[in-house]
Amino acid sequence: MSKMRQRPKCHGETCFERTLTLPVSAAKAFAWHERPGALDRLIPPWETVRIDKRGNGIQDGSTVELVQSIGPVKMRWISKHHDYKPGESFRDTQVSGPFASWQHLHEFRDDGESGSLLTDYIEYRIAGGVVGRWLGGRVIREKIESMFAYRHKTTADDLSVHTKHQGQGSMDIAITGTGGLVGSTIVPLLTTGGHTVTRMVRRDSREGEVSWDPTASSFDATALDGVEAVVHLAGENIASTRWSSAVKDRIRQSRVQGTRVLSEGLARMPRPPKVLVSASAIGFYGERGDEILDEESVAGAGFLANVVQEWESATQPAVEAGIRVANLRFGVVLSPRDGALAKMLTPFKMGDGGHVGSGQQYWSWISVDDAAGAIHHAVMTESLHGPVNAVSPNPVTNAEFTKTLGRVLRRPTVVPLPAFAARLALGEMANELLLASTRARPSKLAESGYEFRQPTLDAALRHLMGH
Repeated sequence: MSKMRQRPKCHGETCFERTLTLPVSAAKAFAWHERPGALDRLIPPWETVRIDKRGNGIQDGSTVELVQSIGPVKMRWISKHHDYKPGESFRDTQVSGPFASWQHLHEFRDDGESGSLLTDYIEYRIAGGVVGRWLGGRVIREKIESMFAYRHKTTADDLSVHTKHQGQGSMDIAITGTGGLVGSTIVPLLTTGGHTVTRMVRRDSREGEVSWDPTASSFDATALDGVEAVVHLAGENIASTRWSSAVKDRIRQSRVQGTRVLSEGLARMPRPPKVLVSASAIGFYGERGDEILDEESVAGAGFLANVVQEWESATQPAVEAGIRVANLRFGVVLSPRDGALAKMLTPFKMGDGGHVGSGQQYWSWISVDDAAGAIHHAVMTESLHGPVNAVSPNPVTNAEFTKTLGRVLRRPTVVPLPAFAARLALGEMANELLLASTRARPSKLAESGYEFRQPTLDAALRHLMGH
């Protein structure tokens, strides 16, 4: 029996205990925590934390260094792992950081034939003595509660997904665009599932990477020999700056040229990968009012609709080479770390949020966890090919989105942004990104058995922001 089970139940104000039931054995749950990317999966997206230095997993003596930004102030947290017992438990202790002391025991034990229990037990002391506890005790406790609610849901969801596909074994997967919002989420999701990921980068490659140039006329894919799947996410950010002719050309070229170069390179391989999952967008449909759109719907009109059609067509060399190609048409990907939601949070938190234009335009959205989950599902599901709408089954109007975000943040949403003001500020981009109505549904994902982690906007926002 472990030390944790011999001690009394946690009741003190500076200890925390939470137990989670998992759908796998203790050995499998422990293995998930040992694999690369586990810590990345467990850091809540609302926290401004990055991993600065990684040690040797959770082995005894391994250290990890985190950096948290609080406004202009950067705070470093160094933790050391010890008491490593394979399949049973491990512990990490703060060496230096924001607490007077912090010790975290992770314990795993089997529960029934195929399940297990994960218990997190933390003992901590708040810096600043009595005054520190009085000023920050309740806030810190609430942050710990929110953090572990997020960690436990993510752990259970990830293990459920990997268990569903465990019969397919581990795969070697190459990914472009790993530095982006979705790319940085899908990589740890895959590696904690036992898959090997090769990052395709535009600079000189390091271990576990392959260099490529999406602007070149061709790509020698011999370095990808043995790779079973490729996920293509690279492309110019369409909302980083006001559209000019030059910006629009970069957006088009980064998607069309890069995808064509990659597809042609894969097609020339003696042993091409089995599947290419290539990012696309619901911009394919253009402005469509309240029309319900699935993968059989025709293309719309406008700059983005034209780009997406060319973008998807650029994967044709891979299709002709016998590679299964899935074009994931992403909606608005939600995360407080980056993208549309991150840009909205500051004005909404200040009480300056409101609907855009009439507010009646549909926004088809997807949480970042489900965006990564859809990619994983597309890689693993042989029946998926062609266009696949990667959106929540519950699109909402802009007015509904605004109201829900305000409710989650507990802020008023009474400062609308008129359509003319949006156009004045953003030009053509406003028409296609903010004011266009696209009511897409994920027909292929649903039919192929994908289960959404956050199917409703309220659930997604609360999970992503720790409310």
